Amino acid sequence: MSNRSVQLSSSPLLASKTPVWRSKFIVAAIALGFLGLVGRAAYVQVIANDFFLRQGEVRFARTLSLPANRGRVLDRNGMLLASSVPAPSVWASPEDIERDPVKLRELARLLQMSPAELDKKLKDEEKTFVWLRRQMDEPVVKEIQALNIKGVYDIREYKRLYPEGEAAAHIVGFTNVEDQGQEGVELVFQKQLAGKPGSRRVIKDRLGRVVESVGETIPPEDGMDLQLSVDSKVQFFAYQKLREAVVDNKAKAGSVVVLDAQTGEILALANYPSYSPDKRVNLSGEQLRNRALTDTFEPGSTMKPFAVALALEKGLVKPETPIQTAPGRITITGSTITDAHPHGVLTVNEVIQKSSNVGTVKMAMQMQPREMWEMFTQVGYGQKPQLPFPGVVSGRLRPYKTWRPIEQATMSYGYGISASLFQVARAYTVFARDGEVVPATLMKANGQVQGTRVISSENAKAMRKMLQMAAGPGGTAQKAQTMGYSVGGKTGTAHKQEGKGYAGKKYRGFFVGMAPIEAPRIVVAVMIDEPTNGRYFGGDVAAPVFSQTVQQTLRLMGVQPDMAVKPQIVSNAVEESF
Repeated sequence: MSNRSVQLSSSPLLASKTPVWRSKFIVAAIALGFLGLVGRAAYVQVIANDFFLRQGEVRFARTLSLPANRGRVLDRNGMLLASSVPAPSVWASPEDIERDPVKLRELARLLQMSPAELDKKLKDEEKTFVWLRRQMDEPVVKEIQALNIKGVYDIREYKRLYPEGEAAAHIVGFTNVEDQGQEGVELVFQKQLAGKPGSRRVIKDRLGRVVESVGETIPPEDGMDLQLSVDSKVQFFAYQKLREAVVDNKAKAGSVVVLDAQTGEILALANYPSYSPDKRVNLSGEQLRNRALTDTFEPGSTMKPFAVALALEKGLVKPETPIQTAPGRITITGSTITDAHPHGVLTVNEVIQKSSNVGTVKMAMQMQPREMWEMFTQVGYGQKPQLPFPGVVSGRLRPYKTWRPIEQATMSYGYGISASLFQVARAYTVFARDGEVVPATLMKANGQVQGTRVISSENAKAMRKMLQMAAGPGGTAQKAQTMGYSVGGKTGTAHKQEGKGYAGKKYRGFFVGMAPIEAPRIVVAVMIDEPTNGRYFGGDVAAPVFSQTVQQTLRLMGVQPDMAVKPQIVSNAVEESF
């Protein structure tokens, strides 16, 4: 046993003596290193920790946006025109994604994309975030969650629903995937509807999971609701009848405007072609255009009542004053103006009833250009409507100092001036409101509004009688008559302008009127653009839409019928001059 023992002293290395200074140096070096680490730790943790705190936040701290619920858009009766519903969105972290082929194929199916499309999105493994699909149905998202694929997540978002669809599209508009208004009310009132998003400060781990909340959570402020003047039932019915008229007449497009004659509220504003705000793939400018506000045209014979009303106001004529219109034409500074049919002597009432260009021109030429210009301006022609819509146009009404005699003559029956259908509808409130033109509004009003006096109440009532004659037997718009309600209005048919001239066989037919005629509640204007099915006069293509819209609207408003007889439509209807 003793022979196996190790004699340490027999090793020269172990037997040698180590200098004391070396041991002290090693111990001192270890102590200095330890003190250095302690100092560095104190510096990093206490003295100069701002930089490292920022770096930590950059890597792990996140500010999560808490989306505000977008405000609803309601009609005058509280019916929904636009609202937001939860619509989760799915995203992925390609660097962390679980590459299970079976699960990824099922994920692609649920995302409604091919496996190749999904693979393309997840191809860059250095990315930490990529959208897979935005605003999905919640049941589908729950199926995706059930797959339990590492690196695939969902986030709560909202999408807009539009219950009235294409019928109210040009009023309500739509939002994009980021919930930002793009058209219509959604765009105009973006700030009020959007509200203010909140925020929440959190710490996330490397997989994007929230592990801790830090700081104060700022709750979101939901957007405010908007209540419009529009009646969704009137809007739907007007759009439906307009669409039928455009299709039946093989027309290019059409528009209809319904105004409350007493308050100036827009009850309906529809255009066709339209679009579905929920499905906006391959939309064209033709579908998006709010034609009633953005398209201008020469209003034709719908201008005649204003020239005649001014002649009454100036005391130049009375409703029974006879005017010689034979031989059916008149020459002004070398240019000849004609009627569709020669009529001979007509009273002022009959000038409107028969839509005589010659009779209207004879009255207009007794007035000064400035007087006509002031009349047209007061009822809104040449003025931009005070509506919060993008693209609203002012039309064209040239300064009266530049008018030549022939231009003054043609403006009296609607040529040489341009306006939108909405402007024409609003201008007719001067007759419906006993001589006052009322400001139009898209928001629900409370009670009657203050109008601007343009003509006397007596002359406004006289004009309503003439407009009733125009829509009655012997007039140009017998098809405007409505079951149970008295109506009055004026047709218009105008050649379409192309460049500096007029298209040979392209027309716009329109009709604007009011009902009931003794105490009008509504003004309705209809325009049919380029009818090509054999008829193009406003009395044929636009007046029937007016009739149907008036009947339905007054019934919905609870207005009692004022007539117990059926409309009297005779076969030998008078064609309007244009």
